[in-house]
Amino acid sequence: MVLFTTVLFQSHDECHGGLYSNGTSLEVCHPLTRSDYFDLLSTTLAEFPGLIITVLIIEWFGRKKTMAMEYGIFALFTFLLYFCLDRFTVTVLIFVARAFISGAFQCAYVYTPEVYPTTLRAVGLGTCSAMARIGAIVTPFIAQVASERSLSLPIGIYGTAAILGFIASLSLPIETKGRQMMDSH
Repeated sequence: MVLFTTVLFQSHDECHGGLYSNGTSLEVCHPLTRSDYFDLLSTTLAEFPGLIITVLIIEWFGRKKTMAMEYGIFALFTFLLYFCLDRFTVTVLIFVARAFISGAFQCAYVYTPEVYPTTLRAVGLGTCSAMARIGAIVTPFIAQVASERSLSLPIGIYGTAAILGFIASLSLPIETKGRQMMDSH
């Protein structure tokens, strides 16, 4: 969402927060304005309330439901970007989406040590790290290259990935709410 936010703010599409609708080619790269940087900073700061919300609700809802809810809210606010909205509304939607995806990520860090023993946790963390690197390689193509064709394409990809995270969270076999961490024996 970080890369895609910049793409939205630099776009010619006023329906997605862009400011440049003067009919010039989409190929032209426009520098970010002071307003763009302020909006990028504000959406980045969304991670703090996302973490606070997660801390406040994780013990009440449990890990699985908290992760699922956060993925669901991220998907909803991402899919809302399909609509023609003004810049402020786009910024608010991105703020909320980033807050909840950050919370979902942190919730996973709470969940995994409570389920898996230390040896298996290391293998899982390594595997997840490898998948994160693949995601880091692919996301510039989704956020920047795919958006040249249509801004709707990255919105659909990110929203669909969150729906899959929602389903996966609810499909986890164990709820760890109130449990102690497993030891390495």
